[in-house]
Amino acid sequence: MNRYALLASAAFVSIVIAVSPVQAQDGRRVVVAPYIEIGQVLDADLTNDNTLTYTSLAAGVDASIAGPRAEAQISYRYERRIAWNDDIGDDDIHSGLARATVRLAPGISVEAGGLATRTRSDIRGAAPGLLTGDSGNISQLYSLYAGPSIVRQKGALTVGADYRIGYTKVETPTFGTLAVGTPRLDYYDDSLSQLATARASLAPNTVLPVGLTASGAWEREDAGQLDQRYTGWYARGDVLAPVSATVALTAGVGYERITSTQRDPLLTAAGVPATDGNGRFVTDPASPRRVAYRTDGVYYDAGVVWRPNRRTSVEAHAGKRYGTESYTGALSYQASRSVGLQVQVYDAVQTFGRQLRQGLATLPTGFVNARDAYSQQFNGCVFGTSGDAPGGCLNDVFQSISTASYRTRGLDGVLSAARGRNTFGAGAGYSNRKLFAPNRGSGIVTYGLNDQSWYGQLFYSRNLTSDSGLDANAFVNYYDSDFAGSDDILSIGATGSYYRSFGRLQTTGTLGLYHFDTGGALGSALSAQALISARYTF
Repeated sequence: MNRYALLASAAFVSIVIAVSPVQAQDGRRVVVAPYIEIGQVLDADLTNDNTLTYTSLAAGVDASIAGPRAEAQISYRYERRIAWNDDIGDDDIHSGLARATVRLAPGISVEAGGLATRTRSDIRGAAPGLLTGDSGNISQLYSLYAGPSIVRQKGALTVGADYRIGYTKVETPTFGTLAVGTPRLDYYDDSLSQLATARASLAPNTVLPVGLTASGAWEREDAGQLDQRYTGWYARGDVLAPVSATVALTAGVGYERITSTQRDPLLTAAGVPATDGNGRFVTDPASPRRVAYRTDGVYYDAGVVWRPNRRTSVEAHAGKRYGTESYTGALSYQASRSVGLQVQVYDAVQTFGRQLRQGLATLPTGFVNARDAYSQQFNGCVFGTSGDAPGGCLNDVFQSISTASYRTRGLDGVLSAARGRNTFGAGAGYSNRKLFAPNRGSGIVTYGLNDQSWYGQLFYSRNLTSDSGLDANAFVNYYDSDFAGSDDILSIGATGSYYRSFGRLQTTGTLGLYHFDTGGALGSALSAQALISARYTF
């Protein structure tokens, strides 16, 4: 088992076990369910009339806590694939998600998250959706983050501070499907990021008729590929002015200094970038540190906040940042304890590791865990189990793995609902990235280029009886890029599962259909999948 996945699963299972006795005494729900599973998979390439069959051996754990002092859930699965005929590309698969919040004392808490998944590497390449068989253009990824939060009340003044540290590791991708002569992008390696924030605020109509907030932050990320480094310093002040019982106007001004740098790749005698045994660029130790992106100055925005009741919140902001107009906003609506909607409009300068850390932090500590192996990838939308935390989507991060820093703008929305025996989830969004790199240096092919994606996902589950049920998933993704050799790529897929339990033994049958089309050199593909599995839970 990969050491990154082992450390992640061990850390979160330890959290579950450590706080279980306390939660049990409070009468709260604690579940720890390790399992083993065997399955048989048929993957039929309907375009090329080719069929692949393999056996899947898996072991995993599903654990959760819901209590007054801790909320945590982990779903982790290790799978070994054994081909009946030729070898398959993905022999060892790790997939899992973990989220936890533990309240150590009044105003003091610790938050953590972890992810193991496979995701698309090159935005110009194939876009496999169900990730069965010999899936090309796919990398195995691991990510972890953790940190404390402190909030204190000093009379009318509320002060707080947070610290987060995150680590992301990406393995080299499986075989690619790019057109001949297409320049290769460098492969992401790993990154370590840190974020420290502090804030102080006064609520409206306490000391002053308006609310005031002062905040500051420091952030740094060090990445392994080409010795990349991101540093950011931020300071900001905000004013909130109520105009009625439900509407307030807000405005803010801030200062930020962001710098993203990297070194050149080492060149061979032929003048092309040298690569190591994993296919990554070798950093030239004599290269100066080159600036990929830099901003240093004041930014500002103004907006409106509408909160008609405690379950509904809408805000919109417009201003100027990063040298152009900037628009952000958010909507949250909790229709009931089990129905919720969340929408976000964002605009930020990001790196892959930092955006993934932030995306993990937005996911709920209680999430819907799909039963079939096709859906347990955790690289798209994750749906929550309560209306106050409906979930989130990681599609904007995973449209492709970028080693460059970039400005990302887009919209992301997720809806989750549970009624009786039915559970429903829907997510959709749009993401646009402008990638930054030094405008000099051999081997750099991302300078000033843009890529974008549209995505949608649906999930439905119904419990037929106490020991049987149905699951259905469907998704669509569309990718567009300025990269050389890139064509627009459409990816569509759907799966349906039936499961039945016999005590501790659960059997599952799954059917899947997947299609992607580039309209270019890569052509199109249509495939069908079938899975029969048996799982024993201890």
